[in-house]
This record gives sequence, C-alpha cells and structure tokens, in this order.
Amino acid sequence: MVDFEVSDIDYDKYSNRQLAAIPLAILALALLIIAAWYVMTGVPVDLGLAFTGGTEVRFTADDPIEDVRANFEGVEYDSIQSAAGGGTYILTTQATNTDAIETAAADAGYSIEQVQGRSAAFGASSQQQALLGLAIAFGGMAVLVFLMFRTFIPSIAIVISAFSDIVIPLALMNVFGIELTLGAVAALLMLIGYSVDSDILLNNHILRRRGGFYESAFRAMRTGVTMTLTSISAMIVMAIVATLFGIPLLPEIGLILVFGLTADLMNTYMLNMSLLRYYKYEGVAK
Repeated sequence: MVDFEVSDIDYDKYSNRQLAAIPLAILALALLIIAAWYVMTGVPVDLGLAFTGGTEVRFTADDPIEDVRANFEGVEYDSIQSAAGGGTYILTTQATNTDAIETAAADAGYSIEQVQGRSAAFGASSQQQALLGLAIAFGGMAVLVFLMFRTFIPSIAIVISAFSDIVIPLALMNVFGIELTLGAVAALLMLIGYSVDSDILLNNHILRRRGGFYESAFRAMRTGVTMTLTSISAMIVMAIVATLFGIPLLPEIGLILVFGLTADLMNTYMLNMSLLRYYKYEGVAK
C-alpha cells in the first residue's frame, strides 16, 4: 500500500459546529439536487436500461462515434456508446420495435451483432430488488454499528456519514449525467463498506484505545486516510483505463466510487470527528 504523509491537523482551531457545518451543508445541497431532480423527472436519479426496460442494439462500425450518431439522426434512441474493442457500439432505446434503427444501421453499412430487449415489468422488478438490497445493506450496517458501540452519538455519527457518502454520489450522478445501473448499485453498496470501515477505525481508536483524543484520532487518520487515498487513486486509474479501452460500466463505477470516497474523507474527519469530540468532552461521556 502506498504510504501517504498525513499531517496532524490542529482541530483546536475549529469548534464542533464549524467542523460539522461544511459536511452538513454539502449533504443538504445533495438532498436538494435529488429532490429537484425528482420533481422534474419523477425519479431521484436517471435510471438505466436495466431498471426502465427497453432495447439494446450492439453493432460494429468503422466510423468515429460522432459520425455514427449522425447516421442515426431522425431515429428515436436514448444513447450510443463505444463498447470494448474498437469499432463496437451499443445503442439503447426505450422502444421495443427496432426496425427503424436496424434500417438506419443497414443504410450506413453497419453490421448488427445483437439485439437484446428487456421488458418494462422486468425493469421495474429489478429496480425494486436493487432498492431493497440497498435498504437491507444500509439497515444491517446501522444495526451492527449500534450493537458494536451501544451508545447513541458514536453510532449515529457512523450512520450519518455513511448516509452522506451515498447521497452525495447520487446527486453528482445527476450533475454528470450518470444513469443508475446495476453496476452503479454495486458501487453504492461498496461505498457502505468503505464508509463503515473508515468510521469504525476512527471510533475504535478514540473510544477504545489508550491515549488522548487527538493522539488516538491522528493514529486512526494515518491509517484511514492512506487507505482511502489509495482506493481513490485506484478508482481513478480504473475509470481512465476503462474509458480509453471502451469498457462499459467500469468508468461510471470508478467515478461513483471516487465521488463517495472523497465525500467519506470529509464526513469521517470533519462530521464524525466533531460528533466524537462533542461526545468525549461535552456529551454523556463527560
């Protein structure tokens, strides 16, 4: 693992309210973006083909993607993306009848490899299962955290941080036009694990290890920040490589994890830290 130099932060310069203000303000902004998106579109984040139903057409073409899209002008479709392997493209559409698309592809001299459809009912079922999986994972995490620490403030600090680590990437998905796919759901589930890992590390060092509050916190930060920055670096590399080689899903998964892990640094070492300091010096642990 790469060893990042983590400098000690003078937390005494900032009150608990000051530390918590920025993470809570960003969380509020993210919730506002999601709410506004829901009002405008009827969904909190744009859904991919797996959740809406529709048809995916895979074809080969020697033209660059700009020319490919130009050759499908006048045909109803949602998106055209380059797939793994040069010259392979994936067109997605909500329509079940792809005759017009196949005709346009034939006129342009493109070779259709596969046409795969997914019913709206099946997409709705997949959507419900994905949401249920996220809810169960988050709820199970919250129960486990409360069983581990058995005190309200340290436990709720972890839960709020994990919640924010999921909400902020969801809002940024709307900003950057990333659809919610099965791969995106997997990334969000991974973020729950990443968040709990760094927050439990901090809580354990402060509440259960010997030493003063800041001494214990800085020991946890040296490990936690190194782990998170290493993961962010790996996800950036994965997203860049997947984009260059046209590998579907992986760029979106990498970006979502970068969003969430960056938010986790802020939430763990500002929001969670402020709640733990309040608990140690002003709360019930006083």
